[in-house]
Amino acid sequence: MPNLDRPLSPHLLIYKPQLTSILSITHRFTGVGLALGSILVAGWLFAALAGVHAFSLTVIFRENILGQIMLFCWLFAFLYHLLNGIRHLKWDAGYGLSLPSVYRSGYVVIIGAVVLSVLIWTKTGVSP
Repeated sequence: MPNLDRPLSPHLLIYKPQLTSILSITHRFTGVGLALGSILVAGWLFAALAGVHAFSLTVIFRENILGQIMLFCWLFAFLYHLLNGIRHLKWDAGYGLSLPSVYRSGYVVIIGAVVLSVLIWTKTGVSP
């Protein structure tokens, strides 16, 4: 019979979510999203090579609301992953390792990814 009085090992349901853990998990999710989005980008490039008809189908998908949402999310994932990667490179060099600096740079990554995503989306005419 198992001993039910023994202590549990800490896991995600035990720990209170913190900014650092949320940013780390988001970094992993955006990496997966970028990999999956790269498959769509490759499909778009193959469609461009295949001819006008195939490419017009990708344009129709991109102009659809689902295509717009996916493209914006991919843009955000790219910018978030880029900025957070720069943050990690800074840490690898030994800078910004104090807790206040870690939180400050975390907020910079979040705000920077949102602001840059909106700026690129609106200023480059990506949306239809």
